[in-house]
Amino acid sequence: MSSVIKKLLGRPVVHALALCVSGACLMSWQGVAMAQDIGEVEFSRGVGFAQSAGQSPRTLGKGLPLKEGDRLTTSDGASAIVKLQDGTRMTVRPNSELLIQQYQFRDSAPDNNMVMQLLRGGFRAITGLISKNSPNAARVMTKTATVGIRGTDFDARLCTTECKAESAKVPEKPRVNAVLASAKVVSASGEVSGVDPAGTRRRLVVGGSVYPGEVVETSPSATAVLAFRDDSRTTLGSATRFRVDSFVFDEQSPKDGRFLVSLLRGSLRALTGIIGKTNNRNVGFTTATATIGIRGTGLDLDCSDEGRSEESCRFYTWLGSIEVTQKGQSALQVLEAGQGLYVSASSVRPLTAPTLQNLPRPDGVAVDTKQLFGAGTVDDGQEGLFVFVRDGHIEVTSSNQTLHLGKGETGFAAANGTTTRPTLMPLFMEFDRTPLPNSKNPLLTTVLGESGARPRQQCR
Repeated sequence: MSSVIKKLLGRPVVHALALCVSGACLMSWQGVAMAQDIGEVEFSRGVGFAQSAGQSPRTLGKGLPLKEGDRLTTSDGASAIVKLQDGTRMTVRPNSELLIQQYQFRDSAPDNNMVMQLLRGGFRAITGLISKNSPNAARVMTKTATVGIRGTDFDARLCTTECKAESAKVPEKPRVNAVLASAKVVSASGEVSGVDPAGTRRRLVVGGSVYPGEVVETSPSATAVLAFRDDSRTTLGSATRFRVDSFVFDEQSPKDGRFLVSLLRGSLRALTGIIGKTNNRNVGFTTATATIGIRGTGLDLDCSDEGRSEESCRFYTWLGSIEVTQKGQSALQVLEAGQGLYVSASSVRPLTAPTLQNLPRPDGVAVDTKQLFGAGTVDDGQEGLFVFVRDGHIEVTSSNQTLHLGKGETGFAAANGTTTRPTLMPLFMEFDRTPLPNSKNPLLTTVLGESGARPRQQCR
């Protein structure tokens, strides 16, 4: 057993007290020993250890307390599921080494944080309250890149040669690594939230994804710019509720795309993209008082309440032209660039001037569409960091690039600092045999995986 321990930890194991030659050393050792527990092991299989600096290694086993500074190591064929105090759960994969460098959690505390180092191998994680309550409080560092956790469910894997060998054993063909998001946030100030059709709310930061059916809400002092996959862009004003009713886009057949959105409250400035240029009849904006059709355009929609006795909206076009149809009416009015219209339930009248000049136009915001939504060729045998997001938002930052990943996306960071989305989903990640951290029976999952019986599409 001692030889196994030495191999895992990379140095001979010597009891900390044997190194103590003074009372100060003993006091230091006692201080480490008295460190507060931050979580525990829920499941383990095979040979693995947790070790604090200057301490003897502790065998990973169910119920083992974990402390800040613990280094978790697993041998070939071994794995462990751990749960931390904020609800974070992780499965440490075989042949892995993970250091819990910093961990602080108290209910509703503003300075909660979690910093880990993935030294080799990988893990599967479902993060808890620390990352959900603060977008910058949790991260994982590797020699290739830093993973910023924005409240999510994801896998991270440092690959050398073993990943390609695992993919070679999978008989299925890889699927396309498609971006599921309709749009991503490219700039934001103040509090911005996304609300899904089930009513679940999450905080949106730069790089965050917006999906069909979701409502984006800005606080009274917030603004945000969204970039869509077809290069449409919208600037949302303060106290705004904006819904993506339907978004369909395939760059191979853009004329079949669809861009239908609703301004439920507040204001926006919009620049239409490829869908509007190829089939403008499939682009529409809906408000409480009128619907807007476009002809390849830049437009403003202002439905701010401002204490008015009845619902009203102001429409203005600064590029191209728009068609305004009052609710309950069939006649439309065409507005050319520089023209506007006030529409309420009881009246329609021309606008003499735009109302949203203090809100930045979206065509003035720099957007790297390729970095937001593009993909590139990455071989499963390439050395570097692979990250797959089952849900939520991950930020992968290398020495010179940042890649934002949303639900269903896989990203890669190479040793030279380049980041990209692989065109195809890596097979070793899609058909990972290691149990997820919320697995009800991780031992059965592991045994079935080792026998070759694995469910299809298990990481979707």
